[in-house]
Amino acid sequence: MSSKTSAKSADDESPMPEAPSSPALSLDAWLARLERQHPVSIDLGLERVARVGRRLGLLDTPVATRLITVAGTNGKGSTVAMLEALARAHGLSTATYTSPHLLRYNERLRLDGQEADDTTLVRGFERVEAARLSGEPVSLTYFEAGTLAALWIIAQRQPELAILEVGLGGRLDAVNILDADVGVVTTVAQDHAAFLGTDLENIGREKAGILRAGRPAVLGSSVLPASVRGVADALGARVYMLDEQFHRCEDADAWAWEGIDANGHPLHLKGLPDPGLPLDNAATALQALTLADVALDEMVCRKALAEVTLPGRMQWLSNWCLDVGHNPHAATYLAARLAERPCTGRRIGLLGMLADKDAEGVIDALAGSLDAWVAVGLDGERARGAEDLAATLESRGQRVLHRAASPAEGADWLASELREVDEALVCGSFFTVAEVLSWWKSRPQRREHDEIRNA
Repeated sequence: MSSKTSAKSADDESPMPEAPSSPALSLDAWLARLERQHPVSIDLGLERVARVGRRLGLLDTPVATRLITVAGTNGKGSTVAMLEALARAHGLSTATYTSPHLLRYNERLRLDGQEADDTTLVRGFERVEAARLSGEPVSLTYFEAGTLAALWIIAQRQPELAILEVGLGGRLDAVNILDADVGVVTTVAQDHAAFLGTDLENIGREKAGILRAGRPAVLGSSVLPASVRGVADALGARVYMLDEQFHRCEDADAWAWEGIDANGHPLHLKGLPDPGLPLDNAATALQALTLADVALDEMVCRKALAEVTLPGRMQWLSNWCLDVGHNPHAATYLAARLAERPCTGRRIGLLGMLADKDAEGVIDALAGSLDAWVAVGLDGERARGAEDLAATLESRGQRVLHRAASPAEGADWLASELREVDEALVCGSFFTVAEVLSWWKSRPQRREHDEIRNA
């Protein structure tokens, strides 16, 4: 397979310009600069990013031997994490690009399982800036510049497998300037309504925009809108859908996977461990990987799934659970996982959400799992204050114990109230989880057994 690229058109500007010779900026300085250089933070469309990508040479040759692109409303991060773990366990060199990050920008780009260092990222930003200014200047958003820098870095390494997570939507996301060898759509639900709308058929059509003619399309849910399958069929993409072409079966101690390879031959793996992440996504990762020409070894898959971790997704720190779920679909899954884990004390939610998210839907999905709540405020242009969130909680019949201006302040208060038999759930936003995770790591007194684990 080859990861050829799309959005090609005539461009008479020279590709792969040299980086500027001015003194190097630090990574933090580059990120601050990128945040200021475009008038809006999200500006969907491929014309600008494709023009710069062409100047960088990204649309001329494959960036990796095989390329998998992952889109969807929920489950992208866990699918990417399991794809990476499985591929590395099978001996492949890898590069993964995801967003957003929790604590460090470096989390977004992983090369052979390791976060890219500052020097590597800065070099990428320098090359993108040189390309952006080569010929007629092109304005790029923070995400677009970061995506192009990551793709350029990946292209320099030429890994055996690159795995790219779509940031928003699919069809018009910056990642979609490249043609994937395997396209994955995990789930489709309402989120980012200001950009994608609320009609699930239209949202599904946007997510399916990452699929390519004649290439495998792995659909990680059996309840996707008809538009997803419609786009795949119109393209002539080969569809592999959960509960149709591939399956997962659970039993008391393990689970099994059944799928098919690119030639239609059946595949079976049994005795697989629970990775602490959605099994639908694990099954999807296995199917996508075999379609990327990886011969799956059962023992290797068991080891990889037993060891995979993903911060911020059902991440347990002692009796605190951190999960970035921020829409009703994700909250419903979270409630189901909590139901599998009895709590002998109280279970208290620390909730912080952005103003453009469906707080009512998230609260309703989690209401039966929690005894009370701490409402916290978030900063920024899409901020929702603690008082507003508390009022929403109370309007849904929920008990609010405390209001705090920030997630860290809320965590401080909650830590003083929790008993050993109690549990805390931190959720509602990447921003909420990131701040509490940073708060956790900086606490002056930490018990030795407070270690990150998935459950």
